[in-house]
Amino acid sequence: MIKQLLQKVFRRRASANTHTQLPAAQIIPAGKHKINQKHISQAALKTCDQLQKAGFKAYIVGGAVRDLLLNHPPKDFDVATNATPEQVHKVFRRSRIIGRRFRLVHVLWGHETIEVSTFRGHHLSEGDAETNDSGRIIRDNVFGSIEEDAVRRDFTANALYYDPKRQEVLDFHHGVADIRAKMLRIIGDPVTRYQEDPVRMLRAVRLSAKLGLKLEKSTEAPIRKLADLLEDVPPSRLFDEMLKLFLSGHAIESINALRAQHLHHGLLPLLDVVLEQPLGEKFVMLALKNTDERILSGKSSNPSFLFATLLWHEVLLAWQENQKRGEHMIPALHEAMNEVIHKQAEKMAIHNRYTSTMKEIWAMQPRFEQRSGKRPYALLTNPKYRAGYDFLLLRCASGELPQEIGDWWTRFADAGTEERTAMLLPENGPKKRRRKPRKKKPAGEEPA
Repeated sequence: MIKQLLQKVFRRRASANTHTQLPAAQIIPAGKHKINQKHISQAALKTCDQLQKAGFKAYIVGGAVRDLLLNHPPKDFDVATNATPEQVHKVFRRSRIIGRRFRLVHVLWGHETIEVSTFRGHHLSEGDAETNDSGRIIRDNVFGSIEEDAVRRDFTANALYYDPKRQEVLDFHHGVADIRAKMLRIIGDPVTRYQEDPVRMLRAVRLSAKLGLKLEKSTEAPIRKLADLLEDVPPSRLFDEMLKLFLSGHAIESINALRAQHLHHGLLPLLDVVLEQPLGEKFVMLALKNTDERILSGKSSNPSFLFATLLWHEVLLAWQENQKRGEHMIPALHEAMNEVIHKQAEKMAIHNRYTSTMKEIWAMQPRFEQRSGKRPYALLTNPKYRAGYDFLLLRCASGELPQEIGDWWTRFADAGTEERTAMLLPENGPKKRRRKPRKKKPAGEEPA
C-alpha cells in the first residue's frame, strides 16, 4: 500500500514536470541529413504511409535512423506512432499485439515484420506502469506525446524520428550532432536511466563497439559501480541482449569492452575464468573472430554454434571431473553438458531450440577421434555433421587437439570410396566375439 501511494505521488510530480521540461524538435530537412530512401525497407515505408492515411502520426525511429545517418544498412526497422496498439491493429489486417511489459504491435509484410510502438509517456505518470524497489521498470504502458517519447529513449543517437512523407528527421536531443562527433550519450541522468533498465549498460557497450562511437564521460562513469544491477535482469532479456552483442559483427571488440567495464563477470557461467585460461581464451577468440567475419561478409551465423563454443571449456572441465570419479566417457560427457546448461540458466536462459543443437555438437566431439571401422561413415551422415566438424577445426586451431585430426576429416569427407577405405585406422582393442545363434529344435522333437 505504501509503495503504491508513493508511486502515485511521484507520478503526479513527473506528470507536472514533463510538460514543462520537454525539448523541442530540431527539424532536419533531406538536403542536410541526406538519408537515401532506397535504403529503407518498403515494409517500413508502407507501414508509415498507411498509419498516416488513417489520420495518425508515424515515423521510422531509433536505430534504423541512426544507422542510415552512419551509412550502415539497417537490419530492422521500427515505427513509432500516436496510435494505440488497438488502433494500429485495426489499420493492419496482418498484425498482432504482443508483450505485457511493453505492449507493441507486429505488422507482418511477407517475410518481414515491422515493430510498431505507441509514443510512451513518463513511466511515473498516471497509467499502467510499475517499478521494483531498485528502480527497474518492470511494466510500462503509459502512452504520451512524441516529445515525451523522445525523453524516454536511451541514447541521443536513438532519439531520432524520420518522416518518410516529408523526408524530415526530428531530433530532440542533438543526436545528429553526437553521431557526427562519434559520441554515444545517454539521455538524462545516467544513474537513474541505468537503474530503470540495467540492460542499457550492455547496450551502451554493444553500440559503442559496433558503431565505433566513444562513450561520453558521464555516460560511461557509473557503469562499473552499477554492474551488479544486471543480477536483477530476467535471464531471458539478458540472453537476448547478449545474443545481439555476439552477433553484431564486432563481438571481439564487445568482449574487450565488457572486460574494460567489468560487465563480463557472471553473464555466462565463469566466462571470465575461461578467458583467463590460455587455451580457453584462444579457442573463444577464434570462435568470435570467425563469427565476426561471417556476419561482416553478409553470411548468417548459428547462435547454437556460438554458445557451444563459449561454454565448451566449462563442459570440458566438468567432463574431465566426471571421468575422474569413475564415470564412463560418454555418460560423463552427457552429465557434464547438463550440468553446464543448468548452471548458466541461473544467469542467462539460452532458448531450448539452441541448447539441443549445442548438445549435439558437443556429443559429436569424441566421435571425431574414432577413425576406424564404420564409425566415420556413420558420423558423415549426421544432420549436424558440418557444425560438429567446424567445431572440431576450432579445437585443432586452438591447440586443444592435434591438427592432424582435423586434416584427416577434411580429406576423408572429400575422398572417394577407395581412398576412404585406405584412410581408416586399424581397430584398437580386442574385437567383440559374435555370439553364435542358437539352433532351433525341429518342430515336435521332445527334449531329452
